[in-house]
Amino acid sequence: MQGSFQPTMERPPVTTGVTRALRTPDRLGGSAGTRARKVDHGLAWLLQRTVGPARVRVELWDGSSPSTAPSRPVGDMVVLDRKTLLGLILNPDIWFGEAYMAGRLDIRGPLEPVLEALSGLSLPTGSWRDRLATAMAIPNTLSDARRNVHHHYDLGNDFYALWLDRELVYTCAFFDHPDVDLETAQKAKLDRVCRKLRLRPGDTVVEAGCGWGALALHMARHYGVHVTAFNVSGEQLEYARSRAAREHLTDRVSFINDDYRNVRGRFDAFVSVGMLEHVGLAHFETLAAVLRNSLKREGGRGLLHFIGRDTPRPLNAWVRRRIFPGAYPPTLAEVTTRILEPSGMSVVDVENLRLHYAKTLSHWSERFAGAGNEVRTIYGEAFRRAWELYLAGSQAAFATGWVQLFQVVFSPREATPPFWTRDEPVDEVRGRA
Repeated sequence: MQGSFQPTMERPPVTTGVTRALRTPDRLGGSAGTRARKVDHGLAWLLQRTVGPARVRVELWDGSSPSTAPSRPVGDMVVLDRKTLLGLILNPDIWFGEAYMAGRLDIRGPLEPVLEALSGLSLPTGSWRDRLATAMAIPNTLSDARRNVHHHYDLGNDFYALWLDRELVYTCAFFDHPDVDLETAQKAKLDRVCRKLRLRPGDTVVEAGCGWGALALHMARHYGVHVTAFNVSGEQLEYARSRAAREHLTDRVSFINDDYRNVRGRFDAFVSVGMLEHVGLAHFETLAAVLRNSLKREGGRGLLHFIGRDTPRPLNAWVRRRIFPGAYPPTLAEVTTRILEPSGMSVVDVENLRLHYAKTLSHWSERFAGAGNEVRTIYGEAFRRAWELYLAGSQAAFATGWVQLFQVVFSPREATPPFWTRDEPVDEVRGRA
């Protein structure tokens, strides 16, 4: 086996707290122990060869590292047992998350920079496992959609209140400049969506996937529109309805406990922020029919705000298993050819806000870390570590460009576009209309 091993001397302790009980003990003595250690070192050498280009150093449970490890690494990947070592070689997409969640793998040094470095090792077109997952993807039925939403969004409003902004906006914020605080940036995003839609008093708006209701209430309060908002998360709807009642907006906003597939009626505007990722390719034709049947052909306009890709590939396997079951981030080509074109819509504007999402996730990660003890007490350490990894990994993915955040404005093909330029003042648009 190529390479040799060297002990790791005087390293600082692992920052997030290694579960020491999981360290593989050296129970084997004599020749059997020697053979086992040679196998361990050989496997670690293979893993180091894989992650070496990312300048990440592999360290085993006995403190040793391959001699080929970088001398000045971004961080150390501390593997705490043999099963995890083998899993990281055979199926890293699943095992990295599972092992980190269980405390069988840890990172020495800041988590996000290590994940950002490792993101650069991914194949642009995905692995054979990615292609197989895409081919075998099961369409989200109505019951599947409710179950998937419940898995992620019904963890409890109190959980999300620990680390989101005051209005519980769980989508990408918009930062006019990097020093803006999260609350200001989220309000700027809500207003940016409304301005892109060129909302006018008296307009009727349908929102597919309304979260805790922040956008629907913002549209009604500040733009004088009437909103019908659909959602299948019971916890989110309860919160949104309660807030609408407190703010005396129940006459302008209706929160409907139903799936986007059951939207009925004609509206001046259609908006979906953070819902398209949960639709799935198999139901893009269904969403196209909803747009075709719900948006007024004369003067209608819409906006899709969604996590996407530059090339087709599924979401990370561990994220699909533990965080977002049934989710798929589409490419712009898939959205335009499978949703907008069949619905008779024309693309008016496309904006990529991926760096804004990386910044948003940085804020969320910092707030989540501050609430770590509360999360651990209520949900357990494995849950806390899973979400720590999910938030840091998502930040890394947006920062490196492996995922994108698209805002697409569209209107019926035969209609006059809602604006001349994206930043044109709303009053000028009204004057031309």
